[in-house]
Amino acid sequence: MTQSPIRFGIIGCGRIAQRHAQHIANNGQLVATCDIIPEKAQSLASRYQAQAFNNLEQFLSANQGKIDVISVCSPNGLHAEHSIAALRVGYHVLCEKPMAITVEDCGRMINEAERANKRLFIVKQNRFNPPIEALKQAIEENRLGKIFSVQLSCFWNRNEKYYSESNWKGTSAMDGGTLFTQFSHFIDLLYWLIGDIKKVYPIVRNFAHQEIIDFEDTGVVAVEFYNGAIGTINYTVNSYKKNMEGSITLFGEKGTVKVGGQYLNELEYQNIEGYTIDNLRESGKPNDYGDYQGSMSNHDKVYENLVAVLTHHGIIATNGFEGLKTVEIIDKIYSSAK
Repeated sequence: MTQSPIRFGIIGCGRIAQRHAQHIANNGQLVATCDIIPEKAQSLASRYQAQAFNNLEQFLSANQGKIDVISVCSPNGLHAEHSIAALRVGYHVLCEKPMAITVEDCGRMINEAERANKRLFIVKQNRFNPPIEALKQAIEENRLGKIFSVQLSCFWNRNEKYYSESNWKGTSAMDGGTLFTQFSHFIDLLYWLIGDIKKVYPIVRNFAHQEIIDFEDTGVVAVEFYNGAIGTINYTVNSYKKNMEGSITLFGEKGTVKVGGQYLNELEYQNIEGYTIDNLRESGKPNDYGDYQGSMSNHDKVYENLVAVLTHHGIIATNGFEGLKTVEIIDKIYSSAK
């Protein structure tokens, strides 16, 4: 008996939604789109023979029984509102990063998913980068022994045009901060690879975007993990003219590993006692938005995992609790910086 394709709807039809629609088409069926700008919803819908809506309530009510999963691709500050609305009506939800921009909203999303007995998936596609997967496996097999320290570097470029082309990026209410929009994937990896963070000691500044964004463009954070490891986070969107590096370096009692490149997509260094990370599959390409690039485009893996979970009882790659932990760590950094 052939399994019916999983049916999807998309809320928010901006740039990242185009990537979602592409992978939905490869893994299921896009039934409907929704955006407050009718032209955006219609443009995306027409490419996939879907129906366009520009009213959220109509979109959710009209598609009951026709859609299984809602992909939330709206601005950061609306992720909680849109996810909760979809869960309440009885849809599973795949929410883009960051899960939300407050810890309280993350809790509300998790509670709503539990109440509705529906799945809440969070997009954390950097977990699928081949060298990151291999590093995770090495840690789980205790190849590096006790982890002493970690260095996370995020050196990207986001110029004035990047913010001016959007009516929400750079705003406190809808964007939330550089760690939410640009680097929440990196914070997630700290939690996923090393563990939860106990204390943070941040310094943040806005050097080059004073009249452009409501928050910092650069930060340096010393961190202490509950397991005793220590680390640093160095991040900026002031890398001159283009993205420079996204890297994580681990120092353990039995090995040192650096995953780098621009997007955590290259195994740059390894020296591990009696062990070698090899035979990595080829990394995908970064998300390309024309004038700038984002994190690795592993949304295909995100959708493959979602389909596996909903049809074959696969294990969810990133659940609501893990999404909350990322937001909790970012909130800890911003609260301490104030």
